[in-house]
Amino acid sequence: MPSTAADPAVVPYVTQRKGEEAAPDNLIIRDSGPGRCRLYYADEDPKDRDARGVLYARVGWNSLGNDGMPTGEPQWKFMHPHRQLLTMQNLRCQVCTQPARTRIGLIFLAGPRDEDPTQTKILTNQPPVCAKHVRTVAALCPHMEKRPMVLLAQSAPMYGVGGVVYGRLFRGGLQVVAWPDFALPYGDPTLATFLASQMVRRIRSFRVLDVDELLKELGTAA
Repeated sequence: MPSTAADPAVVPYVTQRKGEEAAPDNLIIRDSGPGRCRLYYADEDPKDRDARGVLYARVGWNSLGNDGMPTGEPQWKFMHPHRQLLTMQNLRCQVCTQPARTRIGLIFLAGPRDEDPTQTKILTNQPPVCAKHVRTVAALCPHMEKRPMVLLAQSAPMYGVGGVVYGRLFRGGLQVVAWPDFALPYGDPTLATFLASQMVRRIRSFRVLDVDELLKELGTAA
């Protein structure tokens, strides 16, 4: 049976911690063909990009505790870009990193007024949650107001990324030239000079439930 009470000592894996600061900025733009260019790190590592080749913002990593989780005071308003990426890309629980898919589908949580439940497709930057940690996230995340909208999905393909667009300065160097307030889909040409901070999935084939309804269905399916 899934847990029925939140553990106040739990800090979700994706939560950024105090001391995990943005890494030094050593971004460069290189020409990649006639009229084309691409954003890189000067010392780029393959892990700097997601599965679709989009570059991600570098943020420091605190050491891990005995429980294998990051240490440090939680910064509740922020998700660590690479931990968000790891859980979202691999459909792992945002709290414990275990596989999030349940016998009845993938569980995504949203605030009670965050989404229009009549839509057939919803975009989210919130990684899924396993059955054990549904109530934990509902209690810990302020905008869920302890009564989240549960989106029980059968399909949630990768859609795109959120972040900023970089461009060259007239006299050399780089600067942010656009702050899109929406996710850019994979395949958008702007992603060549985009620095992502969140992966976004498109939730489809889903049902809207409350937490009690979800836990009841999970118990029946166990």
